[in-house]
Amino acid sequence: MTTQAISEAQLHALADGILPEELRAAVDAHLRAHPQDAARVDAWREQNRQLRALFDPVLDETVPPALRQAAAAPSAANHAWYRPAMQAAAAVVLLIAGGAGGWLLRGGDSVTASASPISLARSAAIAHAVYTPEVRHPVEVGVEQEAHLVQWLSKRLGSTLQPPVLSPLGYHLIGGRLLPGDGDGPVAQFMYEEDTGKRLTLYVARERAGKQETAFRYTQEKDLGVFYWIDGQMGYALSARLPKAELGKIADAVYAQLEVHR
Repeated sequence: MTTQAISEAQLHALADGILPEELRAAVDAHLRAHPQDAARVDAWREQNRQLRALFDPVLDETVPPALRQAAAAPSAANHAWYRPAMQAAAAVVLLIAGGAGGWLLRGGDSVTASASPISLARSAAIAHAVYTPEVRHPVEVGVEQEAHLVQWLSKRLGSTLQPPVLSPLGYHLIGGRLLPGDGDGPVAQFMYEEDTGKRLTLYVARERAGKQETAFRYTQEKDLGVFYWIDGQMGYALSARLPKAELGKIADAVYAQLEVHR
């Protein structure tokens, strides 16, 4: 008897709840025989849950009048596709705007900050929610290649990076990855872990020249907290599911070490 090959796409479909019912038995059998794949599916489900927690509230927000007017604009009514396309575009704009403003403007201590720090914290929170649940591939380059990781990320960001040492606080570096930025070039994410499996991430982005420096700011959604700041040409965001005081202590240590290496 031959076993049906299970594809990556089918595993993702199971995690997303869209796997056809006729394939369910075969995929379930595959997961029972392959615990590592089962762990991956569980991690993807957790990612989905965290992303829904971050963005589902946006769906309940009132659509701004300007976007409703744009979606209903009659100037191209002779094109059958125009109105649905505009409505879809408005939905995308709302998702981006809601993610950048709605989530963070509900949670921070200093929410009068400029758009740049808010965008920095939002992007860091999303990256944290996406990558920290990963079991097999939480980082792109592991700590066993730390020298290569630091050199690579420094070159891509155009600035010398030095991941802080957090072992005195119970967290050790497990690696990092390069991520797309919001228009200012790529960003770096360093990931740390402590013995019980808790993870925190340091998100580093190169900011445009002339952007205003900011002191520590804090925002929180449910149990995910983010301390973020801009220092010179670099922006930093430290994210973790930790009490504010505990995360703040770690942020102080990160800031102190980064200042030494400036």
